[in-house]
Amino acid sequence: MFNNVYKGKKVFLTGHTGFKGSWLALWLTELGAEVFGYSLTPNTNPAMFKELKIEPKISKSIIGSILDEKTLKKSMLEFQPDIVFHLAAQPLVRLSYQEPILTYQTNVIGTLNVLDTAHCCTSVKAFVNVTTDKCYENKEINRGYKEDEPMGGYDMYSSSKGCVEVMSSSFRRSFLQDENSMAMATARAGNVIGGGDWAQDRLIPDCVRSINAGQKIEIRNPVAVRPWQHVLEPLSGYLLLGEKLLCEGKKYAEGFNFGPNEDSVLKVAEVAQKVTEFYGQGEVIVHKKDDLHEANLLMLNIEKAEKVLGWTPTYTANQAIEKTVNWYKHFYNKDTDMYNFTIDQIKEYEDSIKWDKILH
Repeated sequence: MFNNVYKGKKVFLTGHTGFKGSWLALWLTELGAEVFGYSLTPNTNPAMFKELKIEPKISKSIIGSILDEKTLKKSMLEFQPDIVFHLAAQPLVRLSYQEPILTYQTNVIGTLNVLDTAHCCTSVKAFVNVTTDKCYENKEINRGYKEDEPMGGYDMYSSSKGCVEVMSSSFRRSFLQDENSMAMATARAGNVIGGGDWAQDRLIPDCVRSINAGQKIEIRNPVAVRPWQHVLEPLSGYLLLGEKLLCEGKKYAEGFNFGPNEDSVLKVAEVAQKVTEFYGQGEVIVHKKDDLHEANLLMLNIEKAEKVLGWTPTYTANQAIEKTVNWYKHFYNKDTDMYNFTIDQIKEYEDSIKWDKILH
C-alpha cells in the first residue's frame, strides 16, 4: 500500500482522538508508521479512541490544544516527524452557531499554529492539511465544485474552513517556496460516515442512537442532498496525497477534492431509510426543522484527484452505509473485538482498491 512509503516514517497526527483521526491512526500504524498523536480529550461518550484502546497502539499520544503554541511546538520539535496530517478542528456546523469564536480560533488560528510549527521543524517534508467540502461558496448548483472555485461559507464553520484554505494558500506562497521547505497540500472531503462516530448532529450516529434507545429516527432536512462516503475513502486520499508529497514534493502542493461518485450523492431521508434496512429495525419520521441554515445541495468534482493522483472512490453509498451499520451493530451487541473488527474493515478496503489506478 502506498509504495510502503509510511513504513518507518514518523507521522505527527493532530486530532488523533477524533473519529477520522482514530481511523487514520490505526491505518498508519498498520502501514508501519510511528504515529505521534496530538489532540484534545475525546469529546464524545462513547469515543472510538477509548473504546478501541488506540493509545497503546501508537508511538505517543499527547492531550493538548493546537491553540497552545508552546506545547504544540515542544511536542513536534521533540518528535521530529517526516510528515504532518492535520485533522484537529471544530468540525460541526451547528456548534459553530453556538461557539463562533472558538470555531474560528480552532480552525483558523489553530491551523496556522500547526503550519508555523511544522515550518520551523526542519524534519517535516510533507504536510496534509484537511479541510472540508463546505469551504466552497455554496450556490447550491447541480454539479460538483472544482478546486479552483471561490471559497466562502454561509455559516461560521464553513466560512472558517474557507478562511483556512485562503490562509493555507497564502502561507504556501509566503513561506514554502524554498526548495528545502515542506510541501503542503489541502484535502477537501464531504459527508464522511463509518463506525466509531458519536458526534452530535451527524445523521448516522443520530440514527444509531435512536434505534438503540428504541426511539423513532427524527430527521430535520429530508430532501437535503449530500455526497456520502465511507471514512476510509478520504483517508486513502490523504494517505496517497501524503505519499506524493513525500516522494515528489511541491508538484502536488495544491488543493484536492476527495468525494464519492455521483451515484453516491443521496438525500438525507434515503440514507436514514437505508440505515433502518441494514440494521433491521427503526422508523424514520421528519422532525420540525429549526431556523439554522443548512445547505440543501453540495457536491464535489473529483476529476483532479483522479487524473493527477490516480485516486478513485471504491465503495458505493450502499456499501458505505452497510459497512457503517455493521460496525455499530457489532459494537452494541458487545460480542466482537472491535479493534480487530476495525482492522479487518481497513484490510477489506485495501483489498477492494482499484490497484491499476493506485499503483504507479
